[in-house]
Amino acid sequence: MDIKGKNIIITGGSLGIGKETAKSLVEKGANVLITGRSEARLKEARLYTNANILEFDIADFDNISKNAKKCLDLFDNRVDVLVNNAGIGVRSSIEELSIENFLKVFNVNVFGLSLFTKEIIPSMKAQKSGTIINIGSTASLKGYKNGSIYSSSKFAVRCLTQCWQAELRPFNIRVCQVNPSEVTTAFGNTERIERNEVHNKLTVREISHAIVSAIEMDERGFINELNIWATNPF
Repeated sequence: MDIKGKNIIITGGSLGIGKETAKSLVEKGANVLITGRSEARLKEARLYTNANILEFDIADFDNISKNAKKCLDLFDNRVDVLVNNAGIGVRSSIEELSIENFLKVFNVNVFGLSLFTKEIIPSMKAQKSGTIINIGSTASLKGYKNGSIYSSSKFAVRCLTQCWQAELRPFNIRVCQVNPSEVTTAFGNTERIERNEVHNKLTVREISHAIVSAIEMDERGFINELNIWATNPF
């Protein structure tokens, strides 16, 4: 896909991977809309990316259809790419599991992601083209200690990705999952403060590069799943 002039939505675009990806796509000539829960962080991201912004919580199910319509209206009902990046995580041992924490994470990572995508799909079907990038995690490939809640949510995203690939390929809609391993972002920080880069850990730039590369592939093909690991994080 030639990115220039394409309409692209990135959820959770005010920080980290979403923000860096938005910047890369704008620099390539795309029309980018980033969403997020914090107006202040979105305004800062707009200065960095030159993207459009829209504040809403993807876990606000009562208003998800209305907020999706705002996104579609901004792009005259044509969305070429949706990057489902919004996500949160909770670490919890099996003894500490709670329904509150399960719902907190699944409402964003799984339910909000699914219901928002549902609202965007009709426009892609109508134009018989589109690309959906679901941001998963290497935690969707293998569980880990204290990862019951977060990892299971990303396993669910991986399943959704595979189901949508089967459903949407006849409409020329590509669905890809990008699985980063550890990235130095604000993820997992309750204050949403981004961590300093570490020389042997992944940064948002590597993940942004992977996302943009998946989008740019000629539309006759698509990457169904892409895992990004630090070369030597030990």
